[in-house]
Amino acid sequence: MRLHTTSAAMAAAFAALAIAGSASAQDVNVAFNAAVTRDYVFRGFSQTGEDPALQAGVDLTAGSFYAGVWASNVDFGDSTDAEIDLYGGYRGEAQGFAFDVGVVGYGYTDAPSGADYGYLEYKAAVSRAVGPVTAGVALYYSPDFFGVDEEATYVEGNVAFTPSDKWTVTGAVGKQMLDVTDDYVTWNVGASYAITENLVADVRYHGTDVDNAPLADDRIVGTIKVLF
Repeated sequence: MRLHTTSAAMAAAFAALAIAGSASAQDVNVAFNAAVTRDYVFRGFSQTGEDPALQAGVDLTAGSFYAGVWASNVDFGDSTDAEIDLYGGYRGEAQGFAFDVGVVGYGYTDAPSGADYGYLEYKAAVSRAVGPVTAGVALYYSPDFFGVDEEATYVEGNVAFTPSDKWTVTGAVGKQMLDVTDDYVTWNVGASYAITENLVADVRYHGTDVDNAPLADDRIVGTIKVLF
């Protein structure tokens, strides 16, 4: 993991909770999650060489502030073996819209020297719910992106339909804009089913407009997630 990336993300994540100031220990909520997925796909690209992944995370919330850490195994065809993300931010509502601003730090363990994988992204998102439908847009910006790319911007539109307490259907279309490698468009659509209060199954189709890149080929991915 790149030290400056990890340190900056950690500082932002825990500052998000510290800003809550007067919040007592009883006001801080802790939630855990774990998942097994057929393929870890991030913005249309497999992060595990199209192999399965084990993932886990913890989220802390204090009022409108939140922070967390999340991890997954990865396979980039080199010595890198895991991704560890740290994040923090603020969620709120205004004029019927929900908003979320924050920062995410992506770190990688055992990455080769000089790989330059770790990076920070700043996030701003807004959404609005009308009945069972929620639609939103999100913007992510990185001043020093993954690998050879420096400035990078990702813009996404998304929608969710919740016809019942058990089912949620979601979809998203995004564009990743890069300053060295080619820009591309990615999309996904799928459905989640709450088997129990703590167990969720998700089946999702992922696609991109990237040619001649097997890791970005269209694919269907199944995931089982445990919440506790």
